Amino acid sequence: MDLIIKNVRLSFPDLFRAVEHKPGDGKPRWNATFLVSPGSDADKAIRAAIQAEATAEWKEKAAGMLKACAGQTNKFCYLDGDTKQYEGYAGMMYLATHRAAKLRNGSPNTPPLIIDTNKRPLDETAGRPYPGCYVNAKVSIYCQKGENAGVRASFSVVQFAKDGDAFSKGTPTDDEFDNIAEGADAEFADIF
Repeated sequence: MDLIIKNVRLSFPDLFRAVEHKPGDGKPRWNATFLVSPGSDADKAIRAAIQAEATAEWKEKAAGMLKACAGQTNKFCYLDGDTKQYEGYAGMMYLATHRAAKLRNGSPNTPPLIIDTNKRPLDETAGRPYPGCYVNAKVSIYCQKGENAGVRASFSVVQFAKDGDAFSKGTPTDDEFDNIAEGADAEFADIF
């Protein structure tokens, strides 16, 4: 089921280049995780889409399958942010989405469309969207049967909506290093 989610924060984006999930697996994909406020319109739409897709795919087994999958990162795409120690996740839900670079038949998939507020295409030189900004996105919720049964999500469009506090990649420190300056270099030791 396709839906548009609005005013969600972007996390862990691989929007412009497909990357392998595990190095060497030969399965490149584009990735985006969306942080969603519980109770928001986006949250309600995602939950309704999950329920509708589960009912359509698993019929009378839907409730049991959802219960079995919920909370498992490898089986359920919509999870509680409080289970992660990432910046911005506390008190939020997160929707993990992926877009395979190759279709099941091996032919190339189209890359996601990344657009600005005015709907003009963006490329990676634009500096947006970035982790922590707010976006709108077209996502698709679907269920799988079989040994990989679960609730999954993909994305096809991400629109930069507005700036937000960028998520840090960690602040480098020199705490792990000893001061090894000697002689003439000693005068510069306090700089580092």
